[in-house]
Amino acid sequence: MDTKVLTFAELDKGLDNVRQSPKDEGTVKMIVRRPEDDGREILEIAELDPKYGLIGDNWKSRGSKHTPDGLANLNAQITIMNSRLIELLAQGKERWPLAGDQLYIDMDLSDENLPPGTRLKIGTAVVTVSSEPHTGCKKFAMRYGTDAMKFVNSKVGKRLHLRGINARVIEAGIVRVRDLVRKVKFDE
Repeated sequence: MDTKVLTFAELDKGLDNVRQSPKDEGTVKMIVRRPEDDGREILEIAELDPKYGLIGDNWKSRGSKHTPDGLANLNAQITIMNSRLIELLAQGKERWPLAGDQLYIDMDLSDENLPPGTRLKIGTAVVTVSSEPHTGCKKFAMRYGTDAMKFVNSKVGKRLHLRGINARVIEAGIVRVRDLVRKVKFDE
């Protein structure tokens, strides 16, 4: 399939649909495991674990160039992207996994809606939103175009977390495609 790379203006036209994402309760649209650097496995069900992240994913073994010791960054254990935005960028569900995120959900990921510290119940697991920024990189630009990277890293893009958010697993559990994603109050 030959996919057209969208311009900044074309991406901007799709922003209204992204802004209409649910605020309090969303839905898991896709789960992707990354067993090795450029490998992707689309799953119907996954296990999230506070120590290992998404079981079978290479997050822990890959480590991080952003930590002083090179070990995996707990605050970037799970990456979550808005499904409406990836649908616009990828122009085909088969190209969603190229973004490199693990969970694609239909939910408003903006600072206003999900500030750092917000807890989300995803299936039976609970994650907390990290303040660790999630930005577009060279691979993202190669796969979706330079305008896509500029778009997600723009002032509006950063505020809306168009590139996605980082999260940390705080309660182990099972996540399935079509599971509910909802904000959790600290007393729940």
